[in-house]
Amino acid sequence: MITRTRVTLLLFSVPTPASCQLPPTSHLSPPLLYHPAPGTMASSEEDGAVEEKENNNKRRTKSAIATAWLTFYNIAMTAGWLVLALAMMRFYIHKGTHKGLYRSIARTLKFFQTFALVEVGHCALGIVRTSVIVTGVQVCSRIFMVWFITNSIRQIQNEESVILFLVVWTVTEITRYSYYTFNLLHHLPYFIKWARYNLFIVLYPLGVAGELLTIYAALPFVRRSGMFSMRLPNKYNVSFDYYYCLIVVMLSYIPLFPQLFFHMLRQRRRVLHGEVIVEKDD
Repeated sequence: MITRTRVTLLLFSVPTPASCQLPPTSHLSPPLLYHPAPGTMASSEEDGAVEEKENNNKRRTKSAIATAWLTFYNIAMTAGWLVLALAMMRFYIHKGTHKGLYRSIARTLKFFQTFALVEVGHCALGIVRTSVIVTGVQVCSRIFMVWFITNSIRQIQNEESVILFLVVWTVTEITRYSYYTFNLLHHLPYFIKWARYNLFIVLYPLGVAGELLTIYAALPFVRRSGMFSMRLPNKYNVSFDYYYCLIVVMLSYIPLFPQLFFHMLRQRRRVLHGEVIVEKDD
């Protein structure tokens, strides 16, 4: 009995191997945490700053390229419409009549007016902060007047209404593109700013009147010739009457003209008089 007790005591008194012993609680090491090497945090901050700087440089480069392109575009369009104005004045001085004037400037007019489609791309790409729809309607209506009415129906090319909208377009575009050019160059003369936001009050209604009278003059020729129309039966099984299409185009001026005109009036108050215009959501 004594032997067994001694053996038991000896077993409990045998020291545990050091590899199996737990250190005292007071000496426990804290859990291992990730500590970045010296300079790592500073390096990440520097990388972020460098990346932000590169992004800013890219934005500035894109902005500079866009400004350079817009400046070139507006100078070219101003020059183009000035050429048209000089050509019209020279023709009238030499001929003493407006008859034949359209044919003398048709090629230049078609080129510069069609090239204005680039402006829709400017809006779509965000280079210019203007509505794509509004710009598209204005540009395409001009192109429609040039290509599908005046250029296609030679019988109306000598109408006074054609000369009316041509003169209005020329004065408007010279004023508009020169305004944009000087504004981009940060040197905008006040008289150009004044002309941009005052002349439209007279020119816009005159231009619309000239366009409507020209379309109206084209209606009899379109009806007799059946141009651009498709009659049934045909292989496409589609009917289209260009005559009634022109009537719809004329009627579309009723809702569109007031919207665009009053939009320009709001812009006029904002630019010339510094009024804050609050647009209400419909």
